[in-house]
Amino acid sequence: MALTAADRAALIERYARGPALLKAALKKVPAEAMQWRPAPGKWSAHEVIVHCADSETNAYARIRYLLAEEQPVIQGYDQDRWAKALDYHTLPVDAALATVEAVRANTVPVLKRMSERDWQRAGTHSESGSYLAEDWLKIYAEHLEKHTRQLERNLAAWKAR
Repeated sequence: MALTAADRAALIERYARGPALLKAALKKVPAEAMQWRPAPGKWSAHEVIVHCADSETNAYARIRYLLAEEQPVIQGYDQDRWAKALDYHTLPVDAALATVEAVRANTVPVLKRMSERDWQRAGTHSESGSYLAEDWLKIYAEHLEKHTRQLERNLAAWKAR
């Protein structure tokens, strides 16, 4: 079901607020808790932030492919494999957070000027099939909110350990 213009505007605002939410949650995590994992196979706060940078840069490209190419293939990726292969704990958190902020700041103007027709542009996601610009917005408006809650859960678990 297609979103209304008002629905999209609300999602774009959530998308725009995401980095501030993530940054505020990260500020509450003490340095000694940054690389602590709440359980085997779960990500530390450090890994969450670096994942967000990788995910957001993928999202940055995805919406642009949807807008500029005809029937693009949107490549999926294994986020856990990336975390391991790129050894997220060795990558700088500050640079990752700056990447998230820059990517979103550069994408919000694109989203705000998209036409009704643009929102219906489609490609094919390599893992999930048909993929509309509106699908992209639904996913990424919520993405940093989900990881903000993950940081909050990690912190609570770290304090309770």
